Amino acid sequence: MCSHFVTSSQQERKMPQNNHADLKAKLRGVLPPIAMPFNEQGELVKGGLKPQIDFIIDSGASAIVVGGSTGEGHTLSDEEFKQAMTEAYDANRGRVPFVAGLIVNSTRQAIARVKLLEGLKLDALQVTPVHYLFKPDADATVRHFREIYDATGIPILIYNVIPWNYLSLELMSRIMEEVPGVVGMKQSSGDLKAVSDLLLSCPDKIIVSGVDALLYPGFALGCQGAISALTSAVPSVVHKMFTAVEQNDHRTARDLHFRLAKLWNTLPHDNLPACVKYIQSLQGVPLFQPRPPMQPVSEALKREIKQAFDQLMS
Repeated sequence: MCSHFVTSSQQERKMPQNNHADLKAKLRGVLPPIAMPFNEQGELVKGGLKPQIDFIIDSGASAIVVGGSTGEGHTLSDEEFKQAMTEAYDANRGRVPFVAGLIVNSTRQAIARVKLLEGLKLDALQVTPVHYLFKPDADATVRHFREIYDATGIPILIYNVIPWNYLSLELMSRIMEEVPGVVGMKQSSGDLKAVSDLLLSCPDKIIVSGVDALLYPGFALGCQGAISALTSAVPSVVHKMFTAVEQNDHRTARDLHFRLAKLWNTLPHDNLPACVKYIQSLQGVPLFQPRPPMQPVSEALKREIKQAFDQLMS
């Protein structure tokens, strides 16, 4: 349980008998978000997920996350969401834990989307705070995650990424204290102090990094893994860096950090899904497109990315 930031007046809820310790052991290391295989018209390509999922698992992934930001989950209709989740689930074949991403605008929408996946064994949900424009207060935010868990019974990782609805350290700790089904947090701000404070105050929770520029510092502090664009683009390298930190080989980990930084600094962050797909294609995955109005990687940018990629992989 979280040890700080929770007042005595807040109601405590009894943890379920299964405290999800087994899930914490499984969601460790490289947890890549799966990119969506769109064609030039922005349509999902049937069968396009399997080669990518095989590549990612063969590269050392400990789990896969489907429907997140790199996966352009915010663009998927309910029908497409169900199609993509089902195809990814079948392609995974139970090899690694399966996390379903929910980028939602309401509690009702989150619950409805999970119901679309009835029959699939989901290990966890990655759920954003509501993401459009308006911001519920703290009590309503706690209630949002509690109702999702109560309705689904599936462990929740909060994806703390929405700039205008960014959850404070106090609120994150409160949610994880009051909602037993919230088993952890993906922290996507560059604030390493918040990461450190979460690790300090919630040692039994799953704290993973979503900050590509700071994966190594996050691992060194104790983040038990990462869900980020680079984990999808170059999973084998991030896996090697995570393993080096676990083995206390910080010289190797720092070297990989700076080599990854050179690649990261070539990527325009407003068009990351397209860049991830291009980098995957350099490793044998079929090249698919981002969903319009996002644009494919230009030929000039391809040359810049490939140069940094070749240096990283040499």
